Amino acid sequence: MTGPRLTPLVASLPATVPFVGPEAQERALGRPFAARLGANESVFGPSPKAIAAMQAEAAEAWKYGDPESFDLRHALAAHHGVRPENILVGEGIDALLGNLVRLTVAPGDAVVTSDGAYPTFNYHVAGFGGALHKVPYRGDAEDPAALAARAAEVGAKLVYIANPDNPMGSVHPAPVLLDMLEAMPEGTLLVLDEAYIDLAPDGTAPDIDADDPRVIRMRTFSKGYGMAGARVGYAIAAAPLIAAFDRIRNHFGMSRISQAGALAALEDQDWLAQVKQRVDEARDRIAAIARQNGLAPLPSATNFVAIDCGADGAFARRVLKELVARGIFVRMPFVAPQDRCIRVSCGTPEMLDAFARALPQALAAAR
Repeated sequence: MTGPRLTPLVASLPATVPFVGPEAQERALGRPFAARLGANESVFGPSPKAIAAMQAEAAEAWKYGDPESFDLRHALAAHHGVRPENILVGEGIDALLGNLVRLTVAPGDAVVTSDGAYPTFNYHVAGFGGALHKVPYRGDAEDPAALAARAAEVGAKLVYIANPDNPMGSVHPAPVLLDMLEAMPEGTLLVLDEAYIDLAPDGTAPDIDADDPRVIRMRTFSKGYGMAGARVGYAIAAAPLIAAFDRIRNHFGMSRISQAGALAALEDQDWLAQVKQRVDEARDRIAAIARQNGLAPLPSATNFVAIDCGADGAFARRVLKELVARGIFVRMPFVAPQDRCIRVSCGTPEMLDAFARALPQALAAAR
């Protein structure tokens, strides 16, 4: 008997996924984590109004979700001061990135990203046969000028940058992103991942015309709005590009429950403001715990803090392993020199108490 009849491209790819979920790690450990601080989820949860909306919509789950996400798209357009034709709703930024690559990247097409940036984008580019060109971080931040320069060198179809950045938490002010956009070569699309923008300082989001054909912006309800499990992302871009997604997207990918929850969450900006305050407090606590143990927290504009463990990647991996063994789920960057850090998501006071107890033990064992 023959095996699955994969395409040559897919057969050539490694059988890996970008992330191993905490549930898989818990199954391997044989117990739940005491503190789930690795996936940059918002442990503070969705707005109570969003929870109520999802509960109410659950009785209607026998129906498919609106394939146009009409109400949510129009609400997002009003929220951002753009036209509904500039908004696309999808199953999280990950799905939107996959469809964008499918739309624009043919086998061999050049794509530029940062070495060590969000790996799911790379996963999609590899899956459609694109040629990835990587630029190193400058310090602990992505390098917009170098990314634009590399795009010109290789004739890139897409250039990816996250602002604020994952995994380092660094951020560029709006003028830097506007300069990067002006430096884009003709025919190159800037993919601006703004997953953490709701938690960033004022002035981070650049003022870009939604109909500018040089850029597509990705946003999500997974971070500040606390709805990672609902899988609701959206893109803001020129109307012709948004319309092109209709050719290949999963039209019934958005559940009714997720659409209702996101709509209610968007309308509760007071809850988002409360979450931002709690994230600020948690970032300060994580930084204090790091300093108490002789480690250096990096500045963060997100809901996580990268902590410099003071040595190389091998040492940081040992620290991470020892934390996981003690029931603390964290992650880390995977490319040097950023892999000298571990990455700790903002948590409740109880979760951070558990992290504070485990960290000195993990450091001692790692040493």
